Amino acid sequence: MVTCANSAIKNIEKCIKNCGLAVDGFVLEQLASSHSILSEDEKELGVCLVDIGGGTTDIAIFNSGSIVFTGVIPIAGDQVTSDIAQALRTPTPQAEEIKQKHGCAVAEFTKEDESIEVPGVGGRPTRELSRTSLADIVQPRYTELFELVKAEITRNGFEDKISAGVVFTGGTSKMEGVVELAESIFQTSVRLGIPNKFSGMESILQNPIYATSIGLVDHGYKQMSDGLIAEQGQSWLTKLLKIVKSEY
Repeated sequence: MVTCANSAIKNIEKCIKNCGLAVDGFVLEQLASSHSILSEDEKELGVCLVDIGGGTTDIAIFNSGSIVFTGVIPIAGDQVTSDIAQALRTPTPQAEEIKQKHGCAVAEFTKEDESIEVPGVGGRPTRELSRTSLADIVQPRYTELFELVKAEITRNGFEDKISAGVVFTGGTSKMEGVVELAESIFQTSVRLGIPNKFSGMESILQNPIYATSIGLVDHGYKQMSDGLIAEQGQSWLTKLLKIVKSEY
């Protein structure tokens, strides 16, 4: 059983309705992501999916083909951005840009001659900073996050039931050094989960940031194929799923 706050569900449904759309159902984020990045072999053997988003890090463990555990950790990309903004005394939007363009989760992977420009606050001049210094800010936060994920797995007794290792996805998982740092902490195989169960626009959509959305489309297509979603009129969902169906 997976539970959530009723108010959160109502807020999401209200947002969708305000866009002139209807909600056919709700899907757990980790489950949706798994449809686009996990193989059936991984689910059968046992795997831990870690979806690092902006506000939270979502965990799901699969074993014997089914999801057996979920968890949420309130540390993710926003906290990394906040650390950079505070340490470098730069506005949050610029800190986010610096993180995406120059971030590295392992300081040893950076070179001494690599430097970045850091915008100042309140009209202060831009200054230069070594990329190694940026990594020194980022690495502790990722280390803390991975240690918390590992503790969650161990506390619930699944450390010996994820023979296929750990799969990371979500926009915050793309940073250089994330996989290597995670392998050193989890002491198991780690890979980056990139959506690949589609054709067309590969250069754009083969990106961990789209794992959940592509998984939702895949889930909707399978539900329609199984007759669990009625084709009523020519709604946007019906049209979208027919396009997806034609690509399979």
